[in-house]
Amino acid sequence: MTAETDRETTEHEAGGDAEAGEVKASSPIGSASPSKPWSSSGPLPGRDDRGAWLVGVLALLLGCAFVAVDLAFNQGKLIAPIDDAYIHLQYASQLGSGHPFEYNTGDPVSTGASSLLYAFVLAAAHAVGFTGTALLAFAVAFGVGCFALTTVLVCKLGAALTGRVVGVWAGVLTAVSGPLLWGAASGMEVGLTAALVTGSVLAFARERDTARFRWTPVLAALLALVRPEGLFFALMLCAAMAWTSWRAHGMRLGRLAVCCSPLLVAVAQYAFYRLATGTFSANGVQSKSHLYDRPIFYFGEFVDRTFANVRVVVDHFNGLNNTDFAFPFALVFFLVGLGYLLVTRPEWRALGVAVIAGFAAVVLSASTLSTALIHELRYFQPFLPLFLVFATIGGYALTRLVPRERERRFTLYAVLLVMVLFTVVATPTWAVRLGRQAATIRDTDVSVGAWISGNLPADAVVGVKDVGAIAYFGERRVVDTIGLATNGFADASNNGAGSLYEKLRELPRGQRPTHFAVYEPWPGAPMRPFVDAGVFASPALITFPVRTPPDLNNRRIVPFTDMSVYRADWTLAGSGDRAPVNGRVRDYLNVGSLESEQRHGYEVRPQQPGWQPYTVLRRQGDVVDSGRTVVGGESFTARGLTPGKPLRIATRVLSSAENREVRVRIDGRDAGVWRLPESPGAWTTAEFTVAGELVTSSEVTVELGPTRPLLSPYPEYTSFGYWFVQ
Repeated sequence: MTAETDRETTEHEAGGDAEAGEVKASSPIGSASPSKPWSSSGPLPGRDDRGAWLVGVLALLLGCAFVAVDLAFNQGKLIAPIDDAYIHLQYASQLGSGHPFEYNTGDPVSTGASSLLYAFVLAAAHAVGFTGTALLAFAVAFGVGCFALTTVLVCKLGAALTGRVVGVWAGVLTAVSGPLLWGAASGMEVGLTAALVTGSVLAFARERDTARFRWTPVLAALLALVRPEGLFFALMLCAAMAWTSWRAHGMRLGRLAVCCSPLLVAVAQYAFYRLATGTFSANGVQSKSHLYDRPIFYFGEFVDRTFANVRVVVDHFNGLNNTDFAFPFALVFFLVGLGYLLVTRPEWRALGVAVIAGFAAVVLSASTLSTALIHELRYFQPFLPLFLVFATIGGYALTRLVPRERERRFTLYAVLLVMVLFTVVATPTWAVRLGRQAATIRDTDVSVGAWISGNLPADAVVGVKDVGAIAYFGERRVVDTIGLATNGFADASNNGAGSLYEKLRELPRGQRPTHFAVYEPWPGAPMRPFVDAGVFASPALITFPVRTPPDLNNRRIVPFTDMSVYRADWTLAGSGDRAPVNGRVRDYLNVGSLESEQRHGYEVRPQQPGWQPYTVLRRQGDVVDSGRTVVGGESFTARGLTPGKPLRIATRVLSSAENREVRVRIDGRDAGVWRLPESPGAWTTAEFTVAGELVTSSEVTVELGPTRPLLSPYPEYTSFGYWFVQ
């Protein structure tokens, strides 16, 4: 071996150098010769593989340690640290039993399973005999195994992009990462998604030389099916494959079609949603997205809320807060690593751009969810291995500034060691966090499910907020009031307690909940109004307090302190529909019922952008009714009228505001001023008569608005319904 070969081999082991990068850059795409002059040196591949697999063993052992912590916190029983894991298990059990995507047997197909691919993986396990807690054990073992595989892939990817040392250290960083170990042992799809993210990028790196992509499209297509965020990343890889193929082979439609096959898989997935449920939006998006999670969509508010999440996510990835998500300044190292490859390694520019665009798309898309920051940032965890690869490359790139080789090598190892040490010291914290969170789920959802299984009738229907473990262990039909597993409830829940009540009472009697197992705060509509209105019979049948201590940051995995089971009382259901005035009712607008509001073209017209007209639920005497809080005015359409005949508009209203006057317009023409009665603490009935000459057809549009547009104080009241009498 010549001295020159010795130098190249040594520098590759340390991560490669600029001179080697220039040699690589000179190798044209499609060349049969390897892009690395050292890739033919005999000992290196074996040593690379040995180091990678040793890192994989380390990851496997640490994953098992996290599982052991879970068992220690739960008296030897395996419990998932978040309820969402049991949603996957329920869908998988149904799928494995021949009821695909029916959360309850006989339900319509629902899209609460956010990972189609993972549902099929678990369904296969269920079909071969993994049931009950054994299915969770399979999910955890599968997640830990995928995580160990991910660390091996990280080692190989780092070696392919820069060199063996970078690959091994990136693998070690991944193996000791607390968030990734938490995700791997959670029973969620984190491990599988991480393996597909890393594997698809590694496949691209290996197939780039010939620009004949075979495995990259396959892995990217699977990535598109495993998580919505994975879909966005896969699309960026599609673009990189198409660009590379076009540069090497020209416009060959067959090759370009293969490169874009993940896009076709994504289209097929959303076509399935549309055919099965009537909408392209999955239930999780309808329930959690900033596009849908409030009664009125304001674009400025959407941008503000999304970028507020982005700022927090960036803070987590930069490692400068107390969450221990990454080592300090990790984001800076990541950006330096990407910049280094883009500037010094032209052959990786397409991949580098795809990674930048992919990360941006992932962060932006997930940040549009109201739940983006919960569950230890689990939406972002699968992309952490790739992030750590480029952060490690960034550390290597910065050490290239050291002029002398001996000092440069020492600095490289020192920087990488500091990265690992900052990560390792947080690993035990994440293990304890996992154990405490699993114990919290045992305190609440798992215990509630077990109690329901042993104490409620077999034909009971249970309304829930947490739909996972209660359904899985309770073995009763459930109605998901948040709308993940039960179609049509997301919009009602996002509008408030009144709309949720109306949606529940509109269910057929056999499907209406006989019991509720719920907690009070967000997510979902507040539950206290149901207790106050008597829909939840008091006192609760049983209450399950959270007894698990919070973590060092005084946080728990759940937003509540207790969960209660109530018996439902529907005795007064529909009592609010009865007209409070005499006469022939031609039409009735039930404010708070989304179905009635849609039929009548109802909308609230706030005087201040950002105001949200949430629905309320109240009881007065023997009447239970829903309504909306209004600051400004409303508009709606009445039908079935007799033209030319005076129209009485009656309303049930509650108002104690300073300004209770609203101007009434009928089909755009002024009909006068309606002075709503003062009614502090209790609703009352008010009427307004529209002259017959203003009723020009069987259908009129009614507008209620301020008498002094723009100027405060605005009309402020709660409307519960409108009856149109002639």
